[in-house]
Amino acid sequence: QVQLVESGGGLVQPGGSLRLSCAASGSIFNLYTMGWYRQGPGKQRELVATFTSGGSTNYADSVKGRFTISRDNAKNTVSLQMNSLKPEDTAVYYCKVDVVTTTLRNLEVWGQGTLVTVSS
Repeated sequence: QVQLVESGGGLVQPGGSLRLSCAASGSIFNLYTMGWYRQGPGKQRELVATFTSGGSTNYADSVKGRFTISRDNAKNTVSLQMNSLKPEDTAVYYCKVDVVTTTLRNLEVWGQGTLVTVSS
């Protein structure tokens, strides 16, 4: 019913920047919280940043001051600007949205993930 497509991942040097984008499509009536999660090698998936429909943002302590989440409600997209990247930021990044479908179903939808590698 709803699909998410992430883009923008790749290889970047420590201290560099990268921007991730996520586009939602399908049977969308309304989007609530949109966010980013990541899973590094040998680690559990963790929250990176979220952005509610009310305008509130939340960041993991490890990325505060370096990452910025934004959303474009008209385009059903959410982005993550990542600055001052560190090797420990290396992970597969997943977009996640809370959505109400056109048939009024409440769903939590995950993207397929995009790989970010921070290395010199």
